[in-house]
Amino acid sequence: LKPAPICASTHLPGTMTPIMRPDCHMHTPLCGHAKGEPREYVRAAKRAGLTLITFTCHIPMDDYPEFGTRGTRMADADLPRYYDMVQDAAVYGTEIGVEVLFGIEAEVFPDESVMKRMDRTLEQWNFDFVLGSLHHHMRSYRNRIPKAGLASESDIIRDYFAILTHAVTSDRYDSVAHPDLIRIYGTVEPFEPKDYEREIRAFFESAAKHDVCLEVNTSGKIKGVYEMHPDPQTMYWAREIGNRFTLGSDSHKPETVGQYFDEALANLSVAGHTEISYFRKRERQDVAIADVIADC
Repeated sequence: LKPAPICASTHLPGTMTPIMRPDCHMHTPLCGHAKGEPREYVRAAKRAGLTLITFTCHIPMDDYPEFGTRGTRMADADLPRYYDMVQDAAVYGTEIGVEVLFGIEAEVFPDESVMKRMDRTLEQWNFDFVLGSLHHHMRSYRNRIPKAGLASESDIIRDYFAILTHAVTSDRYDSVAHPDLIRIYGTVEPFEPKDYEREIRAFFESAAKHDVCLEVNTSGKIKGVYEMHPDPQTMYWAREIGNRFTLGSDSHKPETVGQYFDEALANLSVAGHTEISYFRKRERQDVAIADVIADC
């Protein structure tokens, strides 16, 4: 196993209080569709007033090209370089007051033979954070639609949430990225969450039961339906159910690190949530939203 990542101090300069303003989802050029070196993301985080970031490049899926190859994700052979890049960024982060953690964006898919192959990567590396993503717009899921007999958009939407409902029982993931991603990228037409409230609530209830966070992903503000994920109205359901949230910009370039976080925190707060979470060494750390907003 690789050694644990090098971490910066958890304290803000000149204080003894560990106030975190975390961004738990961003990428590196190794995925083939991101720009900027990790140190640039660290500098951007500092400018945005963040005190902690987690890199979550797409996990290799070398044996399964339907999940994408070059231009979509790094290869297995890139993992040592990815680790070294994040560690270099962590050293730099120590110098300027930004803690840098080592995460991965893993795949969610209903074929356990595929997932067990991915598990080998998760077991071989000491990730701080494992983010689970069901990328419905990839060939892996698009090919599933006719094979599974999904004849209508309603069938596809229900299938998407059913897969996530089961995935959070697997003990693979710390948080689920962009939980309602199915609303963009053209697999189905955009829809109102209330039309699938039962399916979404079932997913949220399963996540809460198995202590898996949901992600507020702000990248939706710049694409698709131009709303963050999940839709803000579902944050009220999550509060009733008892879900916890991580916060991620899903940045593929330094300029978007921490994007729309003030709005995301406000949406969570209005819905009644009082904390956000991040993960270090796969252990959840909670931060009071009131402290994060006060530190903005």
